[in-house]
Amino acid sequence: MKNFIQIVKFTLFSISAGIIQIGTFALFDYVFKWPYWVAYLTSLVLSVIWNFTFNRRFTFKSAKNIPFAMFLVFLYYLVFTPLSTLWGNALESIGVEDILVTAFSMIINFVTEFLYQKFVVYHNAENTNDLAKNEAEQSFDKIMKVLKTDL
Repeated sequence: MKNFIQIVKFTLFSISAGIIQIGTFALFDYVFKWPYWVAYLTSLVLSVIWNFTFNRRFTFKSAKNIPFAMFLVFLYYLVFTPLSTLWGNALESIGVEDILVTAFSMIINFVTEFLYQKFVVYHNAENTNDLAKNEAEQSFDKIMKVLKTDL
């Protein structure tokens, strides 16, 4: 059940990051007429910062060293970004609409980033922040209360 809740939270935060990415991409691409790769990279960075911040705090509840965790996310994007930019430019060059290319990239990003964050970035560091500790204390208090009433 805990993993299911994590997936739901990650999905919701990813959707919000996706809205930021699509919104800023549309602004940069259609309004400012930036080249595809500039619009894509800028909107990607904005969504990554948003997604990292909320998933670290609420999904994985990690107190892991923030600069190190962000460095690990940077390593993921060091691989993902060039690949997605290359396939984005290739798909755009054969006539696939920019927004569809971006949506495709976001889906690939969603699946691979969840797995990477769960098993690499926050491995052995989940549920270590103050939010997780407070939830654990509340659960313990509830258990103790039930035990006292049963005795």
